[in-house]
Amino acid sequence: MELSNRHILLGITGGVAAYKSAQFARELQRHGASVQVVMTEAATRFVGPVTFQALTGRRVYTDQWDASIPNNMAHIELSREADVIVIAPTTADFIAKLANGLADDLLSTLCIARACPLLVAPAMNREMWANPATQRNVAQLVADGIELLGPETGDQACGETGMGRMLEPEALLERTIGFFVPKSLQGRRVLITAGPTFEPIDPVRGITNLSSGKMGFAIARACQQAGAQVTLIAGATSLPTPLQVERMNVSTARQMFDAVNQVLADGARTDVFISVAAVADWRVENASESKLKKSADGKPPELQFAENPDILASVAARENAPYCVGFAAESEDLERNAQQKRLRKRVPLLVANIGQATFGRDDNELLLIDEHGTQKLDRASKDALASELTREIAKRLNGTR
Repeated sequence: MELSNRHILLGITGGVAAYKSAQFARELQRHGASVQVVMTEAATRFVGPVTFQALTGRRVYTDQWDASIPNNMAHIELSREADVIVIAPTTADFIAKLANGLADDLLSTLCIARACPLLVAPAMNREMWANPATQRNVAQLVADGIELLGPETGDQACGETGMGRMLEPEALLERTIGFFVPKSLQGRRVLITAGPTFEPIDPVRGITNLSSGKMGFAIARACQQAGAQVTLIAGATSLPTPLQVERMNVSTARQMFDAVNQVLADGARTDVFISVAAVADWRVENASESKLKKSADGKPPELQFAENPDILASVAARENAPYCVGFAAESEDLERNAQQKRLRKRVPLLVANIGQATFGRDDNELLLIDEHGTQKLDRASKDALASELTREIAKRLNGTR
C-alpha cells in the first residue's frame, strides 16, 4: 500500500469542512498509514473527538497541558513520531498563526516545534481567502516551505460559490501519497493516451473495445506524483481526471491521433510518450449519417473498413522523438508477439499485459520488454504497477538501467 509504514499527524482546525476530515482519516488508513489526530478547541465544536478516536483507534489530543504524556510535552512527543503533519481543514486564523510563528494551543505549538514536513489544506469563505492579509500569510507559508493542498473553487457552506473550498478527501489522499513519491520525473513532460476508441457505424452504433482506461489513468497519476507535467488524452471513460493532470477527451482513433500531434506540435518538448490506449486498428469507411434500419430481406449492412493511423509508430518515427513506451495485449505467444511489435514500431520499451482478462480489472501483471530482454512485474493493483513502471521509465531516461 502507498502509505505503508507512514505515520501521519492529522491536525483539524475549526471549520465546517472538518466533517470531510473523518473520511480523509479513514482513507489514509486504508492506504496503509497510521493516523494520530490533534484538534483545536474550535474544531471540537464541529466534529467530536470521539469520532476520530473511533476511526483511528487512537486517542485524540486537544490540550497542550495534557499530563498523560510522561514528560508533559505533547507538542514535542507527537510531532517527533510523525512522517508528515497534514492540517485539514486549515482556517484563515490558523494560517495566520503559522505565518507569524504564533503558538497558543497544542496544534500550533507542535507545528512550530515540528521536525517533519507540514502540509496545509485551506478551507474558508471566498472573501476570507481573497483577503489581502490571508494572501500575504499564504505567500509566507509557501516561502517557508509549507506545501498547500488546495483550495479549490466550488459551493461553500455559507451558500456562496468561489475559491476557498477544501479539497475533497480523495484529492487530499492523492496529494498526500504524492508527497512521499520520489520526484524521479521532475521537470519531464509526459504525454499519455488511455482508454478505448469508438469507431461509429451510424449515429447510434459503433465498434469499440472493453478498455476501462484504469491502467492509463493510474500511469498518469503516478507520473504526476513523480514530478512530471502530464497531458492525458482519453477515450470514452467516466474515470475522474487525476489531480493536476491536463486532460483532452477524444472518441475515435483519428481524433486521438490528431490530439497527440497537436500536443507534440505545441513547441514544448515532450520527453516521454506512453501509448496505453486500446486504439481500434480499423474504422468504418462508409459509416451512415442516419441510423441503419433492418432490411426487408434480413441482410446485414455491408461495412467497408479502412486502416486507422498507427499512433505509436508515427510518434516513434518523428525526428527527435520522445522516449516511447507501448502497450500490448496478446492472446497467444505473448513474449514473441510483443517483442515483434516493439521492433516493428521501433520503440525502446513495450509493456505486455500478462493474461487476456485485463480490461476492467483493478489488478494486473506486466512484462516489460526492451533491447536487454524481459522483466516481469508481479500481479498487483494497477496503481502499484503504474508506480513501479514509472520508476522503470525514469531509470531508463536517467541512464541508471
